[in-house]
Amino acid sequence: MASLQLAQKARELVGINKTARLYRAICKEIPRVMTIYDIDIPYDEAKKAVRGHIAENKDIRDERVIDMVIEKGYMELEETLLQHKQRPHLLTYLSQGLHGVNSKQGANRKKLDLDASIEEQFDRA
Repeated sequence: MASLQLAQKARELVGINKTARLYRAICKEIPRVMTIYDIDIPYDEAKKAVRGHIAENKDIRDERVIDMVIEKGYMELEETLLQHKQRPHLLTYLSQGLHGVNSKQGANRKKLDLDASIEEQFDRA
């Protein structure tokens, strides 16, 4: 089985800004991923989605947790490059990066809030 072992290589790197290295590695592979999965999203928009996912973890201060999240990022990149993901998974990932993880998508878009108006209740279809 083919393996890029990006997470292991990242663990061996000693650098000042590990997050920036991960971001650069992902941005470098965006055109290739877009071609592999046949996704018609502009490069800048995909880059913004990746930036959104990285920004979600900006408040983490514990060095061990930071290392774990960065290693997980490299593992996600490796799985994507080895085509272990499907196209809808990647589209959801990009959409969450652009609009936030908690945005209403899928089945959640039809769920009503507690303060939903009568128009929203009849407009769910």
